[in-house]
Amino acid sequence: MWVTDECKNSFMEMKWKKVHRYIVFKIDERSRLVTVDKVGGPGESYDNLAASLPKDDCRYAVFDFDFVTVDNCHKSKIFFIAWSPTASRIRAKMLYATSKDGLRRALDGISYEVQATDPTEMGFDVIQERAK
Repeated sequence: MWVTDECKNSFMEMKWKKVHRYIVFKIDERSRLVTVDKVGGPGESYDNLAASLPKDDCRYAVFDFDFVTVDNCHKSKIFFIAWSPTASRIRAKMLYATSKDGLRRALDGISYEVQATDPTEMGFDVIQERAK
């Protein structure tokens, strides 16, 4: 599985320039490439990311979570989300599960990982709790 330069460049833009709030990646099964499926602008929310994930197919996503600590410090953590809904095909689940580490290695700077098979497993409350 190969990660396209577009994936790496979009991630760097999100990480350093803050031009994206989230990025959704998909695997093109024919070409065996991980590509960018959707990009969320800086004004978009976590709910926009959750709504952009298909109900019957797998995806990877990264989300730039901004928060304020108890010491009133502004921080940002990047979450990697492995989305594998129960309604997706077995072949897609296997492909995404075996390709995840390659994408994670290509995207340097991820703080936390969340694996989800339904929306409750990746709810905003889960993200907030992990970032503490």
